[in-house]
Amino acid sequence: MNTERFESRKADHLRLALDPKMEALGESGFDQIRLTHEALPELNFSELKLETKFFKYSAASPCFVSSMTAGHLNGEALNLTLAKVASSRRWPMGLGSQRRELTDPAAKLEWTRLRRMAPNGFFLSNLGLSQLIVTPLPKVLGLVEALQAGAIIIHTNPMQECLQPEGTPQFKGGLKALEKLCKASPVPVVLKETGCGFSKETLSRLGRLGLAAIDLSGYGGTHWGRIEGGRAPAQSAQQGAALTFAGWGESTVQSLIAAASLQKNLKKTEIWASGGIRSGLDAAKSIAMGARKVGFAKPALEAALKGEAALDTWMTKIEFELKVALFCSGNDSPDSLRKGKKWQKI
Repeated sequence: MNTERFESRKADHLRLALDPKMEALGESGFDQIRLTHEALPELNFSELKLETKFFKYSAASPCFVSSMTAGHLNGEALNLTLAKVASSRRWPMGLGSQRRELTDPAAKLEWTRLRRMAPNGFFLSNLGLSQLIVTPLPKVLGLVEALQAGAIIIHTNPMQECLQPEGTPQFKGGLKALEKLCKASPVPVVLKETGCGFSKETLSRLGRLGLAAIDLSGYGGTHWGRIEGGRAPAQSAQQGAALTFAGWGESTVQSLIAAASLQKNLKKTEIWASGGIRSGLDAAKSIAMGARKVGFAKPALEAALKGEAALDTWMTKIEFELKVALFCSGNDSPDSLRKGKKWQKI
């Protein structure tokens, strides 16, 4: 791996992720979802409970910081801010790809420093599916050990890999590799898309693999195809294709509906929602539609760039909005909201 080029790519990703043009804002589908209002909730707001089991971890709520960046100087500083605040607030946190660590042993020092700063945090390791396919399992599991992670995310990003100038769009054997990892891993395995969601057809193939969770990461938030188009050389095929496919993907709402229709197939696999979730109300809608956990990426990134206090304030706002949605729909917990399923598409 060319370290300088790798760091440059990751820095580009972080910079472009903040550009509104790289976001399919408003396309997640949540504007068309309404929760049923309860005018007589028979609840006291102060008694609402958000606490949620996150595998073996006791999290403050169903919310978590979704995977963003790793492997370069600015990414480490950002991750340290996110980790410190997430740990203190008891929000789980997904890390950016640990791909660099596969070829650069010194890269694991980033995780050593992060763990030292947040010894009680719940972190999720992260590696791309195309890397999982070609990497020996002991080396993959070493990523978990380096981070002392409570779970491992495998992200699937075919659109991004196709359009990335340095991409690795080799996904043949992915299902088999996932199944092997699920059998060998000492921690839960999570399969995550990166902004293009999951169709019903794809989800129907995943029930037998042994996945602990599927993070739908639907269309409606940051679109990595657009980001790679922003990095591609001018007038290149990749740049043109990024414009053509700027609207590609299954929305987060479409993905949630697809997952709900396959409850029997996926009964041993949790469904998580991310992709264009921008408020506690969006989180509540996701939970009502069946999600057990809800991930935030860009909003957490924007808050973290302003410092720890701003990130803490943003997390407080998200939790408060989620409580308001629970209270005004007559539910005392996220579990109650999910089981009630009092929502409609308008």
